[in-house]
Amino acid sequence: MDRLKAMQTFVRIVEANSYTKAAETLDLPRAALTATIKKLEAFLGTQLLQRTTRRLSLTPDGADYFRKCLEILQAVEDAESTYRGQGAGPPRGKLRVELPGTFGRNVVMPHIADFCRRYPEIDLVVSLSDRVRDLTEEGADCALRIGALQDSSMIGRPLGSMRFVTCAAPSYLQQHGVPQAWTDLGEHRCVSHFSGRTGRPFDWDFVVDGRVVTTEVRSAIAVNDAEASVSCVLQGMGLAQIARYQVRPHLTSGALVEVLATTPPTPMPVSLLYPQGRMASPRLRVFAEWLAELVRQDADLQS
Repeated sequence: MDRLKAMQTFVRIVEANSYTKAAETLDLPRAALTATIKKLEAFLGTQLLQRTTRRLSLTPDGADYFRKCLEILQAVEDAESTYRGQGAGPPRGKLRVELPGTFGRNVVMPHIADFCRRYPEIDLVVSLSDRVRDLTEEGADCALRIGALQDSSMIGRPLGSMRFVTCAAPSYLQQHGVPQAWTDLGEHRCVSHFSGRTGRPFDWDFVVDGRVVTTEVRSAIAVNDAEASVSCVLQGMGLAQIARYQVRPHLTSGALVEVLATTPPTPMPVSLLYPQGRMASPRLRVFAEWLAELVRQDADLQS
């Protein structure tokens, strides 16, 4: 048994979530893939895949083996590219990227065709989700993170800082007045954002005379989605603290009005997270440079 080809077959079946679809893309009979997996499981002495009437799923050993296969196949591909002289040529191969949902939809995806035109031989796989997941478990090459980095086993490349704005709809301000200082918030209703992990609303913070002050706010409504926050504040439900890039068109049109501009919310770092040693991949290197360039072009994503 060619173990490298067996790994490639196993990975393709998992990615396609189907023996039939994997066989089509590999241009092989489905029976050949079934036989390969049976031989691989016999060689390893464990079951990797289990199939029900509706879906294909990984066993715990299969999930662990899948992650290791991705790492091994990536290393083999990088080594072959270097010694075949492709290291100096255009980057190629699959690149798995994770982006926060709102940021990805509003900042990255509107320009993604530019990256694909520049690097047509890179097979880009983009996952948009606000759930923070383990890169190794998900098999991702990199992930964009907003906020302080928690995973010390990963490398974080700083890209910029996301600026926030405190704002409200004119209809709300006409009815409730305009706050003159952050200490006035006790008299106002706010659109709060709560943690999807803990269920607790986030406090609001402000930069006041060079120091950060934090305060609780009285919620008119609490949501756990940034786009839902924008929708609520546009309907006049209260004040909100939102990433400035999300509400730029509404601030320009007058649909929203910035308040407390002299004491802005603290910005949050924007970073690209990736496993140690992964930046040696030409694919990841050019994507990181392209993403950094994209962020540099946005004034609301700079420190």
